[in-house]
Amino acid sequence: MRYHSPRLLRVVYLGVRAQFLTMSRARLLIVFNVLTPVVYAIIATYLYGADRPDKLLQVSVGAGLMGVWTSVLFGSGGAIQNKRWAGLLEPLISTPAPFSVVLFSISLATSIVGIYAMIATVLWGAVFFGIPLAFPSPPLFLAATVVCVLAMGMMGMLLASTFVFMRNANALANTLDHPIWLLSGMLVPISTLPGWLHPLAWVLPSTWGAAAVHNTLNGGPVLWPMAAALGLGAGYLLLSLLALRRVEYLARRQATLALA
Repeated sequence: MRYHSPRLLRVVYLGVRAQFLTMSRARLLIVFNVLTPVVYAIIATYLYGADRPDKLLQVSVGAGLMGVWTSVLFGSGGAIQNKRWAGLLEPLISTPAPFSVVLFSISLATSIVGIYAMIATVLWGAVFFGIPLAFPSPPLFLAATVVCVLAMGMMGMLLASTFVFMRNANALANTLDHPIWLLSGMLVPISTLPGWLHPLAWVLPSTWGAAAVHNTLNGGPVLWPMAAALGLGAGYLLLSLLALRRVEYLARRQATLALA
């Protein structure tokens, strides 16, 4: 059965809506998504506020990016795991709609939820720490943030495509949380990392997305990092489609979809 663009868009819309409803009923996930960005904001502000008060807004934004990545990572891994436990993974893969579209809707939903992290950290800093919201160009900051969130969502889809074949996806998600935001320079500049880690950072879409967001505050180039984030994100999306075909084939052949 062929799916045309309007039908695919409807599948994405319904998938995002279903994922929102699912996440809204998970108490642990609600508490995690609500409190984690605030904790990040408090820790980052106290770590950097005393030495660099002029960089507090940039620190607050960096903490927001950390919250976005955490939401995408654990949302994608948790969604696959929960659907497996609920016995829904097999029906989703066997439906006429491409499973890649279903998986994309899950990653997109977790990315949109992650936007809350950015809003929460910035507002928390403004209300409780008196950080002035002096954005040089609010429209450019908003555009860079959207691009960064989309890039992280594409990374999340690549990870989710491998989570399908794992017994405990959350175990891998736990190990990828801090290394990725460190390599991406969300809070700590990449220049402070060892030189041998820099090539690893350059191939991450989140690195360029975070650079674009930070550069809207410090006057650096924005359009080029945004383009790099989208380009690398598209590459990750393509890899996720290829990986998903392979993982789906192996899961069907070995009858391992229902592993829990």
